[in-house]
Amino acid sequence: MRVHALTTAAAIAIAAPAAPAAAHDASSVVASPRRTFNLNPAWRTIVGDVRGAERPDFDDRGWQTVTLPNAFNEKEAFARDIKDLSTGIIWYRKTITLPKDAGTAKAFLEFEGVRQAAEVWVNGQSVVLSERGAMAFGADITAALKPGGNVIAVRVDNDWGYKERATGSTFQWNDRNFNVNYGGITRNVRLHLTAPTYQTLPLVSDLGTTGPYVWADAFDHVGNAATIHAETQVRNEDARAKTVAYRAEIRDRDGRVVGRLDGGSATLAPGETRTLTAQGRLSGLHFWSWGYGYLYRVTTSLIADGRPIDAVDTLTGFRSTRFADGMIRLNGRVMQVHGYAQRTSNEWPAVGVSIPPWISDFSNALMVGSGGNMVRWMHITPSKQDVESADRVGLPQAMPAGDAERDVEGRRWDQRKEQMRDAIVYNRNNPSILFYESGNESISEAHMAEMKAIRDRYDPHGGRAIGSREMLDSKVAEYGGEMLYINKSAHIPMWAMEYSRDEGARLYQDEQTPPFHKDAPDYNRNQDSHGIEDVRRWYDYYRIRPGTGRRVSSGGVNIIWSDSNTHYRGDNNYRRSGEVDAVRLPKEGFYAHRVMWNGWVDPETPATHIIGHWTYPPGTAKPVSVVSNGDAVELFLNGRSLGRGQRSSGFLFTWPDVSWQAGTLRAVATHADGRTSADSVETTGAPVALRLVPHVSPRGFVMDGADIALVDVEVVDARGRRVPTANDRIAFTLDGPAEWRGGIAQGDSSGTPRSAVAVQAEAVPGTTPTAGTARTEDNYILSRTLPVEAGINRVLLRAGMTRGTVRVTATAQGLKPATLTIPTVAAGPTSGGLSRDFAEAAQPGLLTRGPTPPGPSYRVTRSTLRPTRIVAGSAQADADRTVDDNELSRWASDGKPDTAWIEYRFDTPVTLNAIELKLVGWRQRGYPLRITLDGRPVWQGTTERQLGYAAIDFAAATGRVLRITQTAPTQDRDAFGKIVEVSNARQAGDTGADAVAAGWRLGIVEADFHGPVETTRP
Repeated sequence: MRVHALTTAAAIAIAAPAAPAAAHDASSVVASPRRTFNLNPAWRTIVGDVRGAERPDFDDRGWQTVTLPNAFNEKEAFARDIKDLSTGIIWYRKTITLPKDAGTAKAFLEFEGVRQAAEVWVNGQSVVLSERGAMAFGADITAALKPGGNVIAVRVDNDWGYKERATGSTFQWNDRNFNVNYGGITRNVRLHLTAPTYQTLPLVSDLGTTGPYVWADAFDHVGNAATIHAETQVRNEDARAKTVAYRAEIRDRDGRVVGRLDGGSATLAPGETRTLTAQGRLSGLHFWSWGYGYLYRVTTSLIADGRPIDAVDTLTGFRSTRFADGMIRLNGRVMQVHGYAQRTSNEWPAVGVSIPPWISDFSNALMVGSGGNMVRWMHITPSKQDVESADRVGLPQAMPAGDAERDVEGRRWDQRKEQMRDAIVYNRNNPSILFYESGNESISEAHMAEMKAIRDRYDPHGGRAIGSREMLDSKVAEYGGEMLYINKSAHIPMWAMEYSRDEGARLYQDEQTPPFHKDAPDYNRNQDSHGIEDVRRWYDYYRIRPGTGRRVSSGGVNIIWSDSNTHYRGDNNYRRSGEVDAVRLPKEGFYAHRVMWNGWVDPETPATHIIGHWTYPPGTAKPVSVVSNGDAVELFLNGRSLGRGQRSSGFLFTWPDVSWQAGTLRAVATHADGRTSADSVETTGAPVALRLVPHVSPRGFVMDGADIALVDVEVVDARGRRVPTANDRIAFTLDGPAEWRGGIAQGDSSGTPRSAVAVQAEAVPGTTPTAGTARTEDNYILSRTLPVEAGINRVLLRAGMTRGTVRVTATAQGLKPATLTIPTVAAGPTSGGLSRDFAEAAQPGLLTRGPTPPGPSYRVTRSTLRPTRIVAGSAQADADRTVDDNELSRWASDGKPDTAWIEYRFDTPVTLNAIELKLVGWRQRGYPLRITLDGRPVWQGTTERQLGYAAIDFAAATGRVLRITQTAPTQDRDAFGKIVEVSNARQAGDTGADAVAAGWRLGIVEADFHGPVETTRP
């Protein structure tokens, strides 16, 4: 988050609440010669490789004028398959004139990101080449500047096959499957002017500098105290030695100074670079937390001759973390991960990634509102805008660097290390980052050690774990977890990186509502089914949460948050796995998660949600499903009880066949502590009118050429209730200084009927080759006419450059039209191509969930008993592998019926009532077993096929020798055959079924033995 009230007077402090600031922008509260300018406005651009466009005298008057961020192919977002997005060469040019009083001691350009490769010229002089396409970069342009106008020219190449000039190597993350290619200057641009002795920028690759670094340690959570450390890399480019004092001031969110740190003085020789430090103990702190985006402004200043010669603001938060015992602790409280694996692009229809900061906050705050306490960005480093947004809304995040889905060697591995280094330095002051992800698939131990060494060098105190997907037996990684399989650990935290992979468009509600979409689990569900599946899949992790034994799951992230232009399956040319759609309208899964995820581990607030609506024609009968964190749920139809629902998957309650009657369907849940929660849906009337509802930023709809207004259109009945069965086509007209960017819906704006024949997608290496019926549809992108879905849709308007009234009118056949007037706000002034207006300065930190609650976040529900000796019918040397807390090791019997058994012996009698087994081939292999305790049978049956651990519950029994015996041969039959990402050989390799044949082979990866809480451990 950033703010930029620039001054050149002596140091001042302001009494008004301080606005946000970036981690390295000129201070808004302590004046110094340093200035930071917004360079986003008024660039000229053209598509095509234009010869000579880098020259300052080149005539660009015929080019288009745009405000950054700007992708030349943004209009294709969601209209085309990711693999078909336009590529090519794009030029951008801008002329700037420095303020007369600015001086030209040092000048730096900062680009937050360009996709893919960018060469930058200033006044015809090449100043930087950036080729990685997923990271910020900068240039020292001091020597290239001249009095008067200065021309910045940028040539961008977004070719999928772009190769590094020096080596000829491609970049692993420039991938046609995962990293959507919106080409151009797709993130913000800044200009920094400083004195000759200055605090550096965190741009390692291009400037060789690391900037400020702020952290806290020695936390006292009860006393709200910690020791705050502020260090900054300082460079003296003066011709003379410079003696400076180093100071840091800490301001709370209301602008009050709550701490001053004295770093003493230092003399820097000409050309010297040195890190200066200060520290001090502070009390009365507000610790940054999940849903509590409390941020402090730390202003670091260099003082010479009693005056600040350089002052930088770092907006950051203070929080403690611990990653041990298989669990994650934030501010001393255990937090089971429940959130989303989201594509880093985080894109929107027809604008792609070119969105203002308030839109980032709008989307990320919704994640928190659904109960999400983690976003795992995927494959490449997130934009600085999204990183800062997560800080503001209190959304913990996992930050990748850059990869596709495998380990690599040589130059491509070096590129990944460089990307991780630069991303860590650039984002190490952002408190929301809790994890650094080294790979979207496991990497070698040697590579993991190299990544960890980078973290240890550049962020040794930030309280962030570094790891990779998988890494289940790593001795180096600090966290891990498979894509969707269930992992437990008593050591480093294990959480699932991409679980619940099904897809379902928001339009398709159930089998009784037009367009009558039957559930098709192969990535084409309706909303009832999709919401139910989200409950089932989350319960896999919740069932083995902290408090359920020595080895636990640290949770998982559902893939994905919002429908995405990347890596689709099912019918469409975009992915529909989101819990909200592409314009962030919630689906049923959003509400299901909000019920299940409202606590740190166990739910803390009673909540209930009825899946679906209650507006049907007479004669309809349908199953009703309710998601609740209560212990029992009773359903009422117009006040008449329909009885209690059948409970499954912990949170799901069902009534198999409910006959519809007009009126109100109400679900009332009772909870263990006596509290209740309820939800109701009611039958709406016939559609009669349209309603328009606006969403704008906290400062209004700003005419800066970049701001966006969202407008919801709803079909309502005579009482103003949204009609959930309405799919009317809405025609829009737009008047005033705004640009239509539209929305998204199922179908094609041309009216072409959907094909009944599924078309096979292009087979690109690494992609998922599924067939679909809607591959060529444009999804109504940019159309002025589009349908509502389930009674609502949302469209985007982009701001123009002049003040005026924006008016939107919506009409539909047979419905009363609606008109909405949106006032506009003038953008801040621009002088010489330089702006001091920063949109993020208006974004408040959200404190919606309050500070980290005191006390435990979970209840201990059972104990774990550990055997002291293991005896097996065969392969005795491997028997201990079944209890070694390593899910990549296993024991298997030798294939003979009489040796397919294993015994677990305890020194003293123990009371057991549950066993959890990770069995070889768990996904496709059910094991017929008999379990005895001291020879007495306690359980017999066939284990369920599942995604990790088979749960075996039985009446409590006491004994010393527990024996597991296979009673019949196994057969392979996949219970999850449509999960194409782990099919065939890959699937077998993940489960061990390729190495241990079916039949009379009892194969155990891990075994956990549980008893009542009061059981005394041996």
